[in-house]
Amino acid sequence: GAGNVNFKTSSSKADGDITGSERLKTAIQTLYETKQNITVTHGAIGANQLVFLSLLEKGDEVVSIVPTYQQHYSIPESLGCNVKLYFLKEENNWLPDLEELDEIITPKTKLLCLNNPNNPTGSVIPDWMLEKITEIAERKNVWILSDEVYRGLNLIGKPYSRSIADIYDKGISVGSMSKTYSLPGLRVGWITSTREDLINEINHQRQYNTISISALDDYFAAIALEQKDCIAERNFKIMQNGLSILKNWLDTTPKVRCILPKGGTTVLLKYNVNVPSREFCRDVQKTTGVALLPGETLEMEGYVRAGFCAENLTLALQKLGEYLNNFRYQNQRFEKA
Repeated sequence: GAGNVNFKTSSSKADGDITGSERLKTAIQTLYETKQNITVTHGAIGANQLVFLSLLEKGDEVVSIVPTYQQHYSIPESLGCNVKLYFLKEENNWLPDLEELDEIITPKTKLLCLNNPNNPTGSVIPDWMLEKITEIAERKNVWILSDEVYRGLNLIGKPYSRSIADIYDKGISVGSMSKTYSLPGLRVGWITSTREDLINEINHQRQYNTISISALDDYFAAIALEQKDCIAERNFKIMQNGLSILKNWLDTTPKVRCILPKGGTTVLLKYNVNVPSREFCRDVQKTTGVALLPGETLEMEGYVRAGFCAENLTLALQKLGEYLNNFRYQNQRFEKA
């Protein structure tokens, strides 16, 4: 019976390598210019959480560049940190103003969180600007967490932007199989840093929540990364086609505007209808079947996030355009013309 089972306290071979197999970590290393310390996680969401739990304490100051994943400010807030949001602006092409960023980051700041390429705007921080940001951080002794899950999907210039972990000693890079490599079902992410002491602390923290990822997920992720050029070629064609469809639609749809994405697979649309984004998205989905993410959930009221790489993109945009053209809002309720 169960009473005869000998439970082991240490990880067995069947559990998988706790920090990721050597094969997978070798494949991940090819994504970086310099030698990195790597630990494999349950997706980028698990990677970000481990960084926050390992680095932050109550009372620490954190600056998060938004819009971004809610993790980047909500988890630090839950830990009792003093979180300051720096909002990107459409008039700046969704790129940070370096003088403003320098002002909001203080000697008290412990961590700066950014997302590059940016979800949802599709902006890509140029390499020269990344270097300027690291100069600000270095002068004030600040760590940088760069969520780089869309890295490798630049639509202009080189496909891969430079990683923050290759530029800055206190730079922490988070990656994932979900976006660039089209394998979200694997739930595989990673953290890289040149700082061995940081990765050791993160690996200590993971013993309390994640231990190892699935050995099968590890195996399949390694195979995919070893064929990353083939995957990238396929995805780039999909992105280019989607961007062309999006451009043509914008040219014929006056009630919406956007800064065209420079990377990633999402775009932030400004709609010219005086309705809260949550109500707007709910009615769009009910009326047309088109799913959009309300800007309210991204601290960006008046905008919606859309993906532009779906197979049915042309039909979806057509339906959204018809909805906007026929739209009226009267007496606090929706009416169609």
